[in-house]
Amino acid sequence: MINYGRVNREYTMGYKIINDNCLEVFRKKKTKDVIDLTFLDPPFNQGKDYSYHEDLMENEDYWAMMKEVCQNTYELTSQGGAIYFMQREKNTEFVLKCLRETNWSFQNLIVWKKKTSAVPSSNRYGKQFQIIAFATKGERPRVFNKLRISPPLPSNYKYERETGIFVTDVWDDIRELTSGYFAGNEALRDKSGDRIHKQQSPIALLLRIILSSSKIGDTIFDPFAGTGTTLAVALQLQRNSIGVEIDPKNAEHIKKRLQTISESDLIDKFYTEYINTENLSKIWGDSFNHFEKQNAKLTLFGN
Repeated sequence: MINYGRVNREYTMGYKIINDNCLEVFRKKKTKDVIDLTFLDPPFNQGKDYSYHEDLMENEDYWAMMKEVCQNTYELTSQGGAIYFMQREKNTEFVLKCLRETNWSFQNLIVWKKKTSAVPSSNRYGKQFQIIAFATKGERPRVFNKLRISPPLPSNYKYERETGIFVTDVWDDIRELTSGYFAGNEALRDKSGDRIHKQQSPIALLLRIILSSSKIGDTIFDPFAGTGTTLAVALQLQRNSIGVEIDPKNAEHIKKRLQTISESDLIDKFYTEYINTENLSKIWGDSFNHFEKQNAKLTLFGN
């Protein structure tokens, strides 16, 4: 585990990267950490080319796997802890059923509206959003920070909103990392310039989730860590984190990403977007630049 020194003289932040199948991690009890918040963004079972996962499983087998992940995560989660389960819009009913059957209490269905959209087929509309189901262990969340943001004023509004607006269940202000131009510098790339992972989640998305449903010192879990965005944001927000990633190359990329937080990964640029949030400084914590980085130690856990 990496420890980035003492923060506010009260918390020691760290992260753990486990290179394994998350189901094996659960079965072998490789982690017994108490989890406070989980971001569950699994492969969507739509035929993507993954080196260590068959992304075209039988539908019944796929949702049995998701149910096992949700059940095991539930058992490790603190009372009132939260899960954010992201999926394709067409799978909404399966996501809600999966959470319900593993004892999670549904709170919100968030619509993440993308900045770009798919070309419509001959018999249906083009797709422009994904869903994120927010649920908790128990009826009430142990932490829920009511964030306020200051999006651009709509054209039919006459006056500026001096204190911004509360974040709702429609998120239309966060750009996805597309495969083209808009992926920008945030997308991780190899030496040839190709993207390491086509499904990389944006920093801004995890920032909102972690700010909303955790506090400094909590432990954040990502069972399909991918490129490690969850861990990169958690570290800067002074939360502990555990990421499980089956692909050893991805696990190494996460390790490198967290050892040196790049400029494109820094969350400070988003601070002003949430400036009207009550007690923001207590939710956000100290800047990453205040960490005692020279004390860092890391262990990459293998199979």
